[in-house]
Amino acid sequence: MFLTLKTIHMCCALISFTGFLFRAYLMVIDSKWLNHKLILATPHLIDTVFLLSGFSMAFVLNIGLFAQGWLTMKIALLMFYLLFVGVTLSRGRTKPVRIISFFLAVFTFVYIVGIAVNKTAVSWFAMI
Repeated sequence: MFLTLKTIHMCCALISFTGFLFRAYLMVIDSKWLNHKLILATPHLIDTVFLLSGFSMAFVLNIGLFAQGWLTMKIALLMFYLLFVGVTLSRGRTKPVRIISFFLAVFTFVYIVGIAVNKTAVSWFAMI
């Protein structure tokens, strides 16, 4: 059961991030497709499955969401990632602000993946 949830969670993470990269590309080229109903609705469905699988894994392992430092950091950084995605795709007033926010979102995502892989809040720096 756990491996199934983990696979779903990892696949949703990859699909969600790839979708973000695609939508950011559409934003950069000022495409009218960025406002298409399918492009607007699909990320919500994927992210819902993504979050539910993450919570389910924590439940199956009987881990309190804030009992593990690395998990707490991962959840906190998820909030920052969502903020940066929002600024990148719609809330940024100028294109330079959106582009800076895009790179912050990518950095935050990579850091979150490092936390998930290494099970420590220092992310990829644990390998040094």
